[in-house]
Amino acid sequence: MTPDETAPETAPDIAPQTSGTAARVRLVDIRDTPLDVAEVLDAVGDEAAGGETVFVGRVRDHDGGRDVAALDYSAHPTAMSRLREVCEEVAARHDVRAVAAVHRTGALAIGDIAVVVATSAAHRGQAFDASRDLIDTLKAQVPIWKHQRFTDGVEEWVGTP
Repeated sequence: MTPDETAPETAPDIAPQTSGTAARVRLVDIRDTPLDVAEVLDAVGDEAAGGETVFVGRVRDHDGGRDVAALDYSAHPTAMSRLREVCEEVAARHDVRAVAAVHRTGALAIGDIAVVVATSAAHRGQAFDASRDLIDTLKAQVPIWKHQRFTDGVEEWVGTP
């Protein structure tokens, strides 16, 4: 599949709240509809958690000194399984109660939410560390590509192999 083709739609991957690393991964999804921060935050809610952190990534109006006119995100067919693996890896590396990650695909406007990740842990430091690790690892390892179009007519793909 080329970077400009989108992975087939699937239902969100919502895990039951049981024990183990996989169970701490509460919500994983890639979708072409607007993202809901409350849905992601609700997924990591846990009575044993003293801290919850959420990162919301939005489409900005500039990049690399140029004005962004529009962008699209495309996902490789393996992106969903790789996103789940990343969430499981982060849950294994950190003492967290829960992790969740949802990424958007398709055409997005300036200001639209592109990605939401959240974690919960017994203490705030653990939640902050896990959320930072989650978004950084997602951006580095999940095959989701950004096609940016600038107001000067230049286009570029970001994150392609």
